Order: sequence, then structure tokens, then C-alpha cells
Amino acid sequence: MKLFFAFLLFPLVLIGQSKTVEQIHTLLDNNQLEQAKTLALKYHKENPNNLEAIEVLGDVYGYQKDWDNAIENYEKLVEAKPNVANYHYKYGGALGMKAKSVSKFRALGLIGDVEDAFLTAANLDANHIDTRWALVHYYLEVPGIIGGSSKKAMKYAKELFAISPVDGYLAMGHVHEDEKEYGPAESNYKNAVRVGGSIKCYTHLIDLYEKRENYELAIKTIDEAYASLKDESLLTRKAKLESKRP
Repeated sequence: MKLFFAFLLFPLVLIGQSKTVEQIHTLLDNNQLEQAKTLALKYHKENPNNLEAIEVLGDVYGYQKDWDNAIENYEKLVEAKPNVANYHYKYGGALGMKAKSVSKFRALGLIGDVEDAFLTAANLDANHIDTRWALVHYYLEVPGIIGGSSKKAMKYAKELFAISPVDGYLAMGHVHEDEKEYGPAESNYKNAVRVGGSIKCYTHLIDLYEKRENYELAIKTIDEAYASLKDESLLTRKAKLESKRP
């Protein structure tokens, strides 16, 4: 099982957080992981029962891929505030990444808890986008014999659409692409481009064309994206695709 969760690493939301937590998040953004860990441990030692201190320490461990310690900290949050969706989401994400890092046999003992955590988060917050993305990936990547299902994945893709049409189009496109339903996948990605127009939206469509070895359409889409966004990385990708074109 792949258990690759594209929503990780965890989003860093700075609203209402202390200056220390903002500093830690800045360090994480700049990949200064050891400095972030030192500051987070100090902050936690000075505030051992502070949920913000526990959460940011869990985030640091997550960035360091120290899943056991991330799980331990997020579990404390879930136990302290069981009605906070984001705590369950982060706990489930850390469990999922732990499952990815161990043997398939050990992973089987974890994935049920991963699903429970994500479902709890989804039930607690009807507008939690990251949780629904997590469930889309989870149900596509877990084998059917233990609960994986494109139908379940599509359910949460449609919930995403109700919250954010761009995310919904991307998620529905992803489900169709996973099922090798390339026509509907293309339509959804095009709708995402139409509504969102971001580099992320264009990238999904370009990736699909490259996967299908339709280099002409991939390059045409890159040209359209560059005309709109002026992102230099698109030109680098265009050159690579042109080298593959017959």
C-alpha cells in the first residue's frame, strides 16, 4: 500500500498564534529544522500544558519525519480537546505517515486508526478541506480488501466541491485519473484551471497530458499557463517536454 498523503506536511496557520510559534513556523518554512526543534522544545518546556506548544512541537517532529513523537504530541491534543477537528486531522496524518514508514504487516495495525481520525475530523468540521483531501487519498491508496474505494473517495471529492469548487474539481479529476477514466479527469482539471487558474491547477492538467504522452497538448497548456502566470518553472518544464516530443 502506498499511503502517500499529499496534504502533508501540515499547513501552518499563523492567525492568533504567539510570536514564538510564528518564529518556529518561519524556521520550518526555511527548512531550518534543528533550530525549529530547539525553539519548540524550549517553548514546550516552559509551557508543558499549553496546547499551542504541544501542537507546534508535533509539527516540528512531523517535518523531521519523527512520526512516533509527532503521534505522541498530537494524541495529547486529541485527548485534551476531542472536539477540535484539526487535532484529529494531524493525528491521522502522522499515523498515516508512520504506516508508510513501516512494514505492510505493521501498517495494517495502524490504518484503521488513520481512517477513524480523518472521519472524526470530517464529522467535526463540515468545512475542513484538508481532511477531505486526506480521505480522497486514503480511500484511493488503501487496498479494497481493507476498505479502499474510489466510490468513497468520490464522496469526499464532492464534499470538497461544495466547500471549494477548485478543490472539488481537482479531487474529482484525481479520482477519475486513478480509475484511468482520462476523459472525465481532463474535464475536471480543465474546470479547475477555468475557476482557479493557479499553477497547481495547470500542473494537474499538464501532468495528465504527459502521462498520456500527449506532448502537444501538454506544451500548449504550458504556454497558456505561462501567458497567464509568468512562472519561469513552466519554461523549464516545456523544454523537457519538447525533448520528448517525436
